[in-house]
Amino acid sequence: MDIRFALIALVHVALVVVGGALIVIDARTHRLPDLIVLPTLASLAALTAVDALLTGRGDALLRALLGLVILGGFYAVLRAISRAGMGGGDVKLAAVIGLVLGWHGWDSLVIGAAAAFVLGAFYALALILLRRATGATRIAFGPWMIAGALLGIVLG
Repeated sequence: MDIRFALIALVHVALVVVGGALIVIDARTHRLPDLIVLPTLASLAALTAVDALLTGRGDALLRALLGLVILGGFYAVLRAISRAGMGGGDVKLAAVIGLVLGWHGWDSLVIGAAAAFVLGAFYALALILLRRATGATRIAFGPWMIAGALLGIVLG
């Protein structure tokens, strides 16, 4: 088995497991625990560095780090503008997702980032139309971030 294939498989299996857990936790509690998100970020950053060393593809590592800064920074700005909107866990999860999507490529980053907002908006609109929510109702955004990331990986 190719070492890079094993590394890519490991990253994606970890993302599915961690992402699934975070979806359940965020949907129930509106929290994305640092105890899960921060070690995931550190592990994925290390794996992208190992990938760059093994393959000699420093461009993928640089793109991953830029994705982390861009998406994490964007969510940090959203949080600064409206603390009632984005939570700190969303900002940290955005850094994780930005790292992974950036590692996959710019198209993945753009698709994944946009898809999260589109999916979240459709969900909120559906709740409003079904009269299960109002414009002021808080929804967990982590599940939509993770779903958007999945779409970014698949479509990007």
